[in-house]
Formats: sequence, structure tokens, C-alpha cells
Amino acid sequence: MPKIADIQETPNPNAVKFILKEPVSHGTSHSFKSAEDASGNVLAKSIFDVGEVVSVFYMDKMITVEKTDEAEWDEILPELAVPIRAAEPVLVSRSNGYSASAAVGGAIAAAVSDDPKLAAINELLDDRIRPYLAGDGGWLEVLELADNTLRIRYEGACGSCPSSLTGTLMAIENLIREEIDPEICVVAT
Repeated sequence: MPKIADIQETPNPNAVKFILKEPVSHGTSHSFKSAEDASGNVLAKSIFDVGEVVSVFYMDKMITVEKTDEAEWDEILPELAVPIRAAEPVLVSRSNGYSASAAVGGAIAAAVSDDPKLAAINELLDDRIRPYLAGDGGWLEVLELADNTLRIRYEGACGSCPSSLTGTLMAIENLIREEIDPEICVVAT
């Protein structure tokens, strides 16, 4: 049962980030935009079952929950803590460092691509963008690079935050154009 180390606000006023003492995944992100999406995931489903939840995102020792506009944090936070504390931590095998139960993340094709440009983009995002998004309870997945258009998906608190679709997106595009290829256009889906 993971203990909650901290609960932090995010730039998205409808999302909070729970920092856990034990991981609920190892290196894989899990994003659910509806209760139906979460039906096959025990942790996400139990969080949606609290009610007033719009999305759930988790990876490693972080769970980000987005609430409806109408819900009040003072009322919903104690209810959300119950299924989060009841979650089963993911155990790491001592032999290989990976969890036997860890699922493959969403943009696996982009992650394992042998395209050197895509690898450079992911490395740049890992070094300069993703840590800051994770700090705010979010994440970014690269979906594909086709015809100089890089399609990305924001997750967690970033998924519905207005600044993700404007300022952050432009900053990511400018960084990639400056350091990798001036012809790349970045589109969030």
C-alpha cells in the first residue's frame, strides 16, 4: 500500500499530483481520459469510482488526478486518498531492475524507432522538457514523426492545461527546430 508523501498543486487548477513513497509503475506511463478507458486498470478505475474525476495519469511514484470544474478539492482529496493508499506497489525484480507487471507505454512504436531524428527528439525531450512536465504532474509522449510533423500527446495535468496547448507547445517546437531540424512542426493531439 503506497503511502502518500505529498500532494502538490499543478499549473492546471483542476489537477493535483500525489507523490508516493512507493512506485505504482516503473518507467511506464498510464493515462486514462474516462472511466471507460480505466475499466481494465484496477488503480485508475478505483480513482474514477470516487466520482467527479475527469482523468487519471500515473507513472513511477506519481499519480495526477484531474477533477471536474464543479468538484471542490477540500471535499474530493480525502476520498481520492483512499484508493491511492490501497494501490499495490509495483515490485522491482532484483535480477533485471524491471517489474514483471509493468505494461508497455502508449507510444511504443516511436520509442523503439530506429529513426535517428526521432531518437534525437526523444533524447532532447527527456533532457529538457519531460522533467519539467513531470514536476507539474504531467508528461508528454511522442506519437509519430511523419513528413516533418511531430505528433505528441500531453498526459496528466498537462492534458487539459491551456498553457500546454499554447506556450509550452510553441516552446517545444522552437527547441526542436533550433536543435534538431528547423522544418519540424509540432502538433498536440
